[in-house]
Amino acid sequence: MKRVGLTMRVVRAESYAEQRDAIAQDWSRFLALALPDCQWMPVPNLGPEVVDFVRSWGLEGLILTGGNDLGEAPTRDSTESALLRFALEGAMPVFGVCRGLHMIQHFSGGTVRACSREVHIATRHTVRFEPTLGGMHDRIVNSFHGLGVRLDELAPDLLSTAVSEDGWIEGIVHRFAPLTAVQWHPERNVTTDPEDVLLLRHALGLEPLPNPSDPLFADTINLLTPFTFPPCVP
Repeated sequence: MKRVGLTMRVVRAESYAEQRDAIAQDWSRFLALALPDCQWMPVPNLGPEVVDFVRSWGLEGLILTGGNDLGEAPTRDSTESALLRFALEGAMPVFGVCRGLHMIQHFSGGTVRACSREVHIATRHTVRFEPTLGGMHDRIVNSFHGLGVRLDELAPDLLSTAVSEDGWIEGIVHRFAPLTAVQWHPERNVTTDPEDVLLLRHALGLEPLPNPSDPLFADTINLLTPFTFPPCVP
């Protein structure tokens, strides 16, 4: 059973002079369906010390979640930079969502810039998949981002896998490492899209799930908890 860590956004608590790590509850629902055979846990924003945290908990894959524009939460930026460096050194699979795509682009030396808020915030639009993801067709995905990556500004170590109709990158993979990211939010759909499940599992090095209509699959969903903390001792 693979152990997967999810990064968290930084939020400021109302009426308290403190910042808090947080993760959307959408993730527990999505991962219950997408990763029923994995354990997952949130990863706190610790800066460079997060590498020791990942080692001590035996994490084998990472999901860089959304929230916080780059530069908005410096501790989160340094945490995810350290995680990406560690992942690249050890060939650990990483799946980025929204900000996660921006983080991988920035870490790889590419540019992240403002995009049209009317087209890309709280809306849905068509995404065209590149031949690098052969077999996946054009889709309509959700969109919740004010920053993005232009096709002609993609970092050299990255490949585009999906592009919006107005020329912004919607999916990437690393040329030499198991890093994958999408600009949309798979966890925010009312109904989980099987293509998102397949994409996430492939990115983390997992086999496709059996047919969701299979009774055995349903039993697996019911018996496994989506959130295990702490991980079981080997």
